[in-house]
Amino acid sequence: MGLLTPDQLESFNSQGYLVIESFSSKDEIDSMVKRMEQLVDQFDPSSTASIFSTKNQQQLTDDYFFESAENISFFFEEKAFGDDGNLKQPKQLSLNKVGHALHEIEPAFKKFSSSEKASGLMSSLGYKRPVIMQSMYIFKQPGIGGEVVPHQDNSFIYTEPQTCTGLWLALEDATILNGCLWAIPGSHKNGLVRKFFRDEDGVKFDRPSPSYDQKDFVPIEVKAGSLVVIHGNLIHQSFENQSTKSRHAYSLHVVDTVGCKWAAENWIRRKVEPEPLYVN
Repeated sequence: MGLLTPDQLESFNSQGYLVIESFSSKDEIDSMVKRMEQLVDQFDPSSTASIFSTKNQQQLTDDYFFESAENISFFFEEKAFGDDGNLKQPKQLSLNKVGHALHEIEPAFKKFSSSEKASGLMSSLGYKRPVIMQSMYIFKQPGIGGEVVPHQDNSFIYTEPQTCTGLWLALEDATILNGCLWAIPGSHKNGLVRKFFRDEDGVKFDRPSPSYDQKDFVPIEVKAGSLVVIHGNLIHQSFENQSTKSRHAYSLHVVDTVGCKWAAENWIRRKVEPEPLYVN
């Protein structure tokens, strides 16, 4: 279950990403979406006003963000608040994402994250003792769902040698209009461009981002239930959601723990070691 064919492996190694259609069943998706609706309903926005941004997280980082590594935390879109500091629309339409430990704490998300098919996928990619370092429910809200600038997952989830793989599950159809993923095919072969690290002053990148030619990116439009497997060095991005439809997704970042070392300067500083999906 979940094991990749030789053709799929060849495509992933060549392109740096792979789309697996119908990876998740409608029942699995419904259980995650419904549980997230409940979590958001129970969430009190006045308890936090943490904003998530891929453009200037350096300024926006706070303890709430750091502690989210082992919690279920709620992050708003940059455009969610008016000049008066209040939300411009209901909280359900204002959140950027919820993270970063859904896979450990919430049964509906844990069931999918540690499923045989997810483990089989990681096994076919050669992982010996994979652990999920973070999970995110991404809303990509209609109208205000923000741009995610070109990046590589290894920048944020760094091991030596690099082992991060992203698993991006479409919970709703992802189209060009509502902010699907875009990637530069084969860009993973050029290595890691920069690192995102944490020190006593907060978080920052070790160097500026290169500029990319938008003509090099291809859209990855997928139906709900499709899984996009993303190499840790693949350059990928998504644009603002300019439609009237949301683009919900559930994203996992997995690293190996055999033959590699977790970087001490990563933003994630766990108090408890994560459980492996399996041990080979």
